[in-house]
Amino acid sequence: MNSSEIRQTFLDFFSSKAHQIVPSAPMVIKDDPTLMFTNAGMNQFKDIFLGNKETKSRRVADTQKCLRVSGKHNDLEEVGHDTYHHTMFEMLGNWSFGDYFKKEAIEWAWELLTEVFGIDKEQLYVTVFGGDEKEGLTKDTEAFEYWKKHIPEERILFGSKKDNFWEMGDSGPCGPCSEIHVDIRDEQERKKIPGDNLVNAGNPLVIEIWNLVFIEFNRQANGELVQLPSKHVDTGMGFERLCMVLQQKKSNYDTDLFQAIIRAIAQKSGISYGSDPKTDIAMRVIADHLRAISFAIADGQLPSNVKAGYVIRRILRRAVRYGYTFLSLKDPFISELVPVLAQQMQTIFPELFKQKEFIMNSIRKEETAFLKTLATGIQRFSSYIESAKSSKLKDQNTDSPTHQFTSSSIIDGVFAFELFDTYGFPVDLTQLMAKEIGWEVDMEGFSKGMEEQKARSRHAATVDTDDWTIVKEDKDGQLFVGFDQLTSDAHILRYRKVKTKEGEFYHLILDRSPFYAESGGQTGDSGVLVSGDEIIEVINTVKEHDQIIHITQKLPRNPNQKLIASVDKEKRIATANNHSATHLLHAALRQVLGKHVEQKGSLVDEHHLRFDFTHFDKMTKEEIEKVEKLVNLKVRANIPLHEERAIPVEKAKEMGAMALFGEKYGDLVRIIAFDPEFSVELCGGTHVPFTGQIGMFKIISEGAIAAGIRRIEAITAGKTEEYYNEQEHLLGQISDLLKNPRDIIRGLRNLVEENQQLQKIAGEFEKVRLKEIKESLKQQIRQHNGISFLAATVDLDMESMKNIGFEMRTEVGNLYLVLVSSSEGKVNLLVTLSDSLVNDRKMNAGQIIRELAIEVQGGGGGQPHIATAGGRNPEGIPALLKKAETFVM
Repeated sequence: MNSSEIRQTFLDFFSSKAHQIVPSAPMVIKDDPTLMFTNAGMNQFKDIFLGNKETKSRRVADTQKCLRVSGKHNDLEEVGHDTYHHTMFEMLGNWSFGDYFKKEAIEWAWELLTEVFGIDKEQLYVTVFGGDEKEGLTKDTEAFEYWKKHIPEERILFGSKKDNFWEMGDSGPCGPCSEIHVDIRDEQERKKIPGDNLVNAGNPLVIEIWNLVFIEFNRQANGELVQLPSKHVDTGMGFERLCMVLQQKKSNYDTDLFQAIIRAIAQKSGISYGSDPKTDIAMRVIADHLRAISFAIADGQLPSNVKAGYVIRRILRRAVRYGYTFLSLKDPFISELVPVLAQQMQTIFPELFKQKEFIMNSIRKEETAFLKTLATGIQRFSSYIESAKSSKLKDQNTDSPTHQFTSSSIIDGVFAFELFDTYGFPVDLTQLMAKEIGWEVDMEGFSKGMEEQKARSRHAATVDTDDWTIVKEDKDGQLFVGFDQLTSDAHILRYRKVKTKEGEFYHLILDRSPFYAESGGQTGDSGVLVSGDEIIEVINTVKEHDQIIHITQKLPRNPNQKLIASVDKEKRIATANNHSATHLLHAALRQVLGKHVEQKGSLVDEHHLRFDFTHFDKMTKEEIEKVEKLVNLKVRANIPLHEERAIPVEKAKEMGAMALFGEKYGDLVRIIAFDPEFSVELCGGTHVPFTGQIGMFKIISEGAIAAGIRRIEAITAGKTEEYYNEQEHLLGQISDLLKNPRDIIRGLRNLVEENQQLQKIAGEFEKVRLKEIKESLKQQIRQHNGISFLAATVDLDMESMKNIGFEMRTEVGNLYLVLVSSSEGKVNLLVTLSDSLVNDRKMNAGQIIRELAIEVQGGGGGQPHIATAGGRNPEGIPALLKKAETFVM
């Protein structure tokens, strides 16, 4: 079977066992602060396991997009180097929410693998949990007994807590598990060593294929295991590994899931797959990473410098680096592989095919930028080596150009970390380039830099969260009433204390809440909780696993007492104005620019709105004016809000409601419409009852934030009024400065022209002054050992110093020039050398300036012939000038 048939057979099998087949959740997680990415099939069902959410179906099956590159489950370093680990992969799973348990899960897994897929029973091994005394957990004899009905006892192995007690992270739902392993070695190999000796031993041909997890516990923040109210089944089977087994391959990368991509890479590079282990690894890395990057972008996560975006950027750069180093692909190439993947996945994951052009452009821009970074890193590496060689030659008192450097030559770990941290230059590439010249990298020093960076990051992000304290039993679940009222009676269901670098806070969950929790781009409400004579400020409201979390700085004296929860009305109204305006803006952009426009992110608060959308060209002034005019037309029309709640998602789409890529919608959704012919969207935010409440809409800025993504910032209502008042006040000030001319534009134009004339005159005077300074400096040059040397202070900025330096190095032979200036406690330093000194005497301006800058408590660098630096200690200038002369002794 090909991969599509294998996937469909799995889904059909569990459909026949009364399971509801559900779509994959987005790979990028938006409402769980403990995870950036979906790393297991169970993530989207976490609230059901914890009892925070009801399920409409107690049996579910799916294929889930997963990504494992950070946190506890991190397979990045193995990817490409072995044959069965991946960053992005599909997890086939079947689920029971308080319905069937171990017996059925084991029976159906065996039936599917051996009877439906026809895997040889003699090649299968299973593991069960062997207990853990420290945790007080006993052996899973129940699972053992069920397995005995299907497989001989000698192929049932008891495993450790590490291998057979599944936990998603440091806290959350967990329980014992049974892994199913398959031995796909040749018959001759199986006879030599029994497969049970190789289970969980890292053998690439004796691998885990399916994990049956029996969710019974919740791991609390303090490490304690608490029994869950219901028992659940959570299974996960690696789709890529299943394809390898059923297609009788020895590597996941030899299946049809990867071969089309690998063939495209081979064609692009002109290197055959299978011809060399190093190039094979590179092709596997690129094929795997292409999938992770493309799916992440399709789910709304662009590469960036923060959090999830940084992870995606790191994966992309890793792929570029492998192509650059091992396949000699010096131009952007990963983006050109996207159509191959999109075509392959369009049936099961149509979002890739629909966003193909957008994904390609996003990747291409990142590739182009990083290839420049690679070039910069290589240039800095070469300069470092040249400086180090020159320094070593000087230390050894020899000018012999034939001096040989041995493998004992070490590249400073601090420099390697600087390349990595400042320029994004991978340390393994630094090691590779060092190895090619017989050098080594001080990895201990590099690791120290990495650890210090991680420690700073950990300290900055440290959040200490206590376990929840239960105040009231949650029988009916939490009720949000904020669409209809801003004040409500409430009781605290549970609370926890949270310590962050900003201070100590409390998280409160109420049984009824009018507070809108931050989601969908809309910021959370603030307000107060009134408990008797006590008023507690709600600083912010956020969402965590579909629960509304009210953030306060203190608890009520009596947490059991009834509260009155009140939302800040003024803030809510202003936020609703901006949120409704984003809907009108979205519709107007599609009408003015085209139907290709799709929302790619938004931020809505009481001050302004920010809207990101797909469009590859800068909007013209005329287009911006058309969009503004259309939105304000709809505002003045005072269109009433048409809202429908609890509408089946498919019906909503039939009604024309826009659904956003990367968002997870439930079975029932909410429709927000302002004129069914203009704006109809799926949305969970707060909105105005009539568009007239928005008052007026004004675009403040429009610009690019990524390849193919533009950003508009705009204001409404009172903020628009403030904006125009400020503009009027500004015009009044300009008029006053121009002595109240009848024509302000003409007055400004005359002023600009006059200023340009004065600047031109001043520029001519400055040229004369610089020429005089240069001639004066030439007169001060002295000869030392055949070198034209001058170290002097000047009253110039850095740009002027550089201009003089460039001119003098071509006008004066064998020039070694040091110029220093200071202003307001800051020091500027320039070192320039003639080409003859760089080539014949092996002098290096970058090396010299690093030494000189020490005297003024500064630093800098540059090229061998010219370098610049800054400092913060002008008192060190005399010592600097004296030290400069030592380089010609």
